[in-house]
Amino acid sequence: MLRTLTYHKISPHQGFNGGKTCSFVFCLLVILPAYIQEMRTYLFTSESVSEGHPDKICDQLSDAVLDSILEQDPDGRVACECFVTTGLVVVGGEIRANALLDLQSLVRNVIRDIGYTQAEYRFDSESCCIVNVLHRQSPDIAMGVDRGGAGDQGLMFGYACTETPELMPLPIMLAHALVRRLAHIRKNESHVMPYLRPDAKSQVTVEYTDSGEVLRVDAVVVSTQHDPDVSQEQLQHDVISRVIYEVIPEHLLDRRTRFYINPTGRFEIGGPHGDTGLTGRKIIVDTYGGRAPHGGGAFSGKDPTKVDRSGAYMARYLAKNIVAAGLARECSIQLAYVIGIPEPISLHVNTHCTGSIPAEALERFIRENIDLTPRGIIERFQLQRPLYRQTAVYGHFGRPEFPWEQLDLVPKLQRLA
Repeated sequence: MLRTLTYHKISPHQGFNGGKTCSFVFCLLVILPAYIQEMRTYLFTSESVSEGHPDKICDQLSDAVLDSILEQDPDGRVACECFVTTGLVVVGGEIRANALLDLQSLVRNVIRDIGYTQAEYRFDSESCCIVNVLHRQSPDIAMGVDRGGAGDQGLMFGYACTETPELMPLPIMLAHALVRRLAHIRKNESHVMPYLRPDAKSQVTVEYTDSGEVLRVDAVVVSTQHDPDVSQEQLQHDVISRVIYEVIPEHLLDRRTRFYINPTGRFEIGGPHGDTGLTGRKIIVDTYGGRAPHGGGAFSGKDPTKVDRSGAYMARYLAKNIVAAGLARECSIQLAYVIGIPEPISLHVNTHCTGSIPAEALERFIRENIDLTPRGIIERFQLQRPLYRQTAVYGHFGRPEFPWEQLDLVPKLQRLA
């Protein structure tokens, strides 16, 4: 890398060596810096899906089952998964609880709330067939969990950065906001875009400097299900003006920003009639949009003794508080557990070369001050209550209504500095 540039005085009589020196200086001072600046950027993309997406229907159904159980029995154990396709919902998994589950009403209410209420969608709340294949939780699992151990083995990650006020990566937050805006219009301002149907997807590409600073939004993709009688021109105009421009800050958009609205040209057939759905198939949408590693475990339909869920919430809580305390601009945390064992077998803090104190000091602080057992996590965040269905869409992180987003550790962490 060029650190200094030494200038030599040249007399008028010396000239510039037949123009060679002049060309070299021009290249060095004008062309090379521009080339280097052009090369010192990169693109990063994240996606989100709407509440009417088939996989997200399943996540919401699974978490609605969990909420119903916890409302009646806070100690209930749930591992619930769903499958949807044309006219059919299959609900399976294992439950151990002192509760009554009216599965028919619960499933139909969730589907109705999402917006599948018309027979022409080929999947609607009143006519779909609901198959119940739930069964009792294995007593082998209960033996370890009842003693306070983890409900399964696994590794999970938490992440935070300074890109947004929520301390989340910008691409995933914008992607969530786009599909959330579509749902808001469809449910609360239907006169604005009366042709919208529940299924939708978004994708946002952000351009960064090599140091991680946000430059601009490079591309926006919005695919939304629609009625058959709307033209592509009308849909494109409405999505750009009433969704994209309402969500993405103006200073991030420029003449080079590319918009892709329903790129195939048509999206009439959607929802479970257009594609099957499964619980737990959108784990990157649920977390950090690909910016951080993922342990592989899904969240929805699992009670908080399952560390796939509660451990990931704790890891996010710790990473967010470290960044909010000013101890790092970016932080990743990994936890790992063994089934039936309360304490995590490993804890790793990574501040990505942005930390002001050693990672070892942060790890020591966490182990000395935070109860990382499943029981400790459940008590800290009061997780044995019905709060989960709302987590199943628009991400589990970066939303202040959730207890793992609180910043009560910041004063203690700041004293470490």
